[in-house]
Amino acid sequence: MKIRIPYLTTVIVSVLLLLLGHRIAMQDLFVFTDHHQEHARAKVLGIVERIQLADQFEPFDEFDDFFMSMVGEVIVFEAELRSGGQRGQIVRAEQSFSDFLLVTPTEVSAGDSILLVNFGEDWFFNGHIRSNRLLILGILFAISVLFFGGRKGFNTILSLGLTCAAVFAVFIPSILSGKNIYLMAMLVCVYTTTMTLLLIMGFNRKSLAASVGCLSGILVAGLITLVMDRVLFLTGILDEHSRFLISLPIGTPINLKAIIFGGIIIGAMGAIMDVAMSVASSLWEIKEKAGTIKFETLFRSGLNIGRDIMGSMANTLILAYIGSSLSVVLILSVYTNSLLELLNREMIVVEILQALAGSFGILFAIPLTAFFCASLYLRRKEQPGS
Repeated sequence: MKIRIPYLTTVIVSVLLLLLGHRIAMQDLFVFTDHHQEHARAKVLGIVERIQLADQFEPFDEFDDFFMSMVGEVIVFEAELRSGGQRGQIVRAEQSFSDFLLVTPTEVSAGDSILLVNFGEDWFFNGHIRSNRLLILGILFAISVLFFGGRKGFNTILSLGLTCAAVFAVFIPSILSGKNIYLMAMLVCVYTTTMTLLLIMGFNRKSLAASVGCLSGILVAGLITLVMDRVLFLTGILDEHSRFLISLPIGTPINLKAIIFGGIIIGAMGAIMDVAMSVASSLWEIKEKAGTIKFETLFRSGLNIGRDIMGSMANTLILAYIGSSLSVVLILSVYTNSLLELLNREMIVVEILQALAGSFGILFAIPLTAFFCASLYLRRKEQPGS
């Protein structure tokens, strides 16, 4: 008999586990707070004046002439604060321009929604508000998913929201509060995989086979990462951001090599889950339409389907990593004369390791998912709708 778990129960349990994980992760959380600064939303009311900085100083030599030609100008404008403790007040703020900046920022104008930061009593321009436009794009995406996917689309959005919450409300705080990063990364993967497949597929043998296959692939990717961590003599110091992390004034220093581990398996989880779900769904349809089918036939069908998926998924994973680090690769390529040196830089080594470990996870997830599907689907005669 099929075990039936109501849809609402799945959602409630997923949310409760997320809240519990968040509460545990927030214990002893390190949060940097600068009481001397305040960030606030604001709306630009108008430009007050423009100040040419070069006119404020008298150059003494040729160097001063060059320096003054580079300092640019300051735009003083009025803005109404839309958030923070001084909400509703009208303040004067400044936006600075300089030829030292390789990219000139967009000049503020009346009606712009901007972000201001204050130092003492002075307010300064800190960028245009971009989150509202991203929110509109996100809403359009959600509407499109609902339009094309119906109830499945709603479940997709729900699982996406819970996945983001698991990463940003559980995994990130757990790192900053000194929890075991290896353990928390695996728990987040187990939670995300199980929750997503249950919401999208329901509680049945198809989702069970996909979950086991996906987690097996993630485990393979994690084991390869742990082995290569020692073989490649990784330190975890990839760039200036890594140095900032190890200098945080927290009780338990952040394990940078564990950060690499967590980044690899969480980054690969989506592609591995996609492969496992595709194989499980395809084999279920084959088994339903074929009626009577042998274990070997169903297993080989899963391998054949997986081979077709494997090429595109591996390319997707590798291209995603290349695209996310393209600027860094370009900079290193320009300032490195030796290809051998470039390929041995730890930053590049970790990017290659991410792609290869994730691809290994995809590769092993295919036969493992096919095996679990053949075992579970043919274990006994199916009842209608099971």
